[in-house]
Amino acid sequence: MGGPSAEREVSLSTGRECAAALKEAGFQVVEVDAGRDLSVRLTEISPDVVFNALHGRWGEDGCVQGLLEWLRIPYTHSGVLASSLAMDKERTKSAYRAAGLPVVDSVLALRDEVRAGHVMMPPYVVKPNNEGSSVGVYLVQEAANGPPQLSDDMPETVMVETYAPGRELTTTVMGDRALTVTDILTDGWYDYDAKYKPGGSRHVVPAEVPQEIFDACMDYALRAHNALGCRGLSRTDFRWDKARGLNGLILLETNTQPGMTPTSLSPEQAQMVGISFPELCRWMVEDASCDR
Repeated sequence: MGGPSAEREVSLSTGRECAAALKEAGFQVVEVDAGRDLSVRLTEISPDVVFNALHGRWGEDGCVQGLLEWLRIPYTHSGVLASSLAMDKERTKSAYRAAGLPVVDSVLALRDEVRAGHVMMPPYVVKPNNEGSSVGVYLVQEAANGPPQLSDDMPETVMVETYAPGRELTTTVMGDRALTVTDILTDGWYDYDAKYKPGGSRHVVPAEVPQEIFDACMDYALRAHNALGCRGLSRTDFRWDKARGLNGLILLETNTQPGMTPTSLSPEQAQMVGISFPELCRWMVEDASCDR
């Protein structure tokens, strides 16, 4: 848990919640704030399983997964390749396209290029290509007078993608099963605060959408999980433009380390289909392995 990424605080919250649930499920739990001495700490502890509650770079991009493979310690969630692929939004889209899944147009551009002029016709969205949790997301409206002035802490290369209007939907996959669909309601953009602050967003689960859209989310999420080679738990996010029906449903990204906090979507979906939080955490531990 924890770690050095931009999502450290969320990871600490996820870690605390999961540790409590695992203790309730009967496991002995050691909480480790992942630092540069992680390999030494893990060697000292010699755990049966690592429950990976890290978010962001190093924790869900294949890096810590590679360390755990090297140490031959079974771990939860996706393996090295799937984690690395899913963290890179442009490569994720390539995998989606190869699997016949719908996405919007996007390009990779240098931060300074994006500041200097529109790299595509507005409206569009600018985001880091390899961070999660809506860190550093800029929405450029159709009537924008000029390009976005990205902050200096944005990475040198960013993704610019056509803005997809509509509702924010999401589906969790647990192993080989899609759980349900959530409709995420916010007053504005589904940003970091909307995701993690109490009252930041309202979740309607199961989503009140046409059956065709509900079924498509379930199907697409499972296909995305498999296309990327995910294991354990994943969550795929969608935008749906009601006016365009099924053609208005597009995939945004797949999260291989969904948040496990009090306001998180995946535990809520599991609860909706009869799986308690401790039961979900137990399943993840029992699903853990090397060579993922």
